[in-house]
Amino acid sequence: MRTVLFVFLSAPLLGGCISTVGKVVTAPVKAVGKVADWTTTSQDEADRNRGRAMREREEKLGKLSRQRDKAAEKCRDGNADQCDRAEVLEHEIDAVMAEPI
Repeated sequence: MRTVLFVFLSAPLLGGCISTVGKVVTAPVKAVGKVADWTTTSQDEADRNRGRAMREREEKLGKLSRQRDKAAEKCRDGNADQCDRAEVLEHEIDAVMAEPI
């Protein structure tokens, strides 16, 4: 009888211990899940990064093209230095186009 009474009276006291044990047991699993989330890239993140890289590339190509066009215009006006600059800019454009995204 005393044993049954002891079990019933100590049950509320052990409730906290049981939940703490559950937290301790699941903590490593949750930690591994967090690390996996931090180290992997979701498809949505990969798409955003690729889109950003493509926009940056297009901006760079646009800037180089405008510079090349201005240099080519000045070259047609007789400025030999600008002819060389237009050629260099053309090579830069080719290099940017050859880079992987």
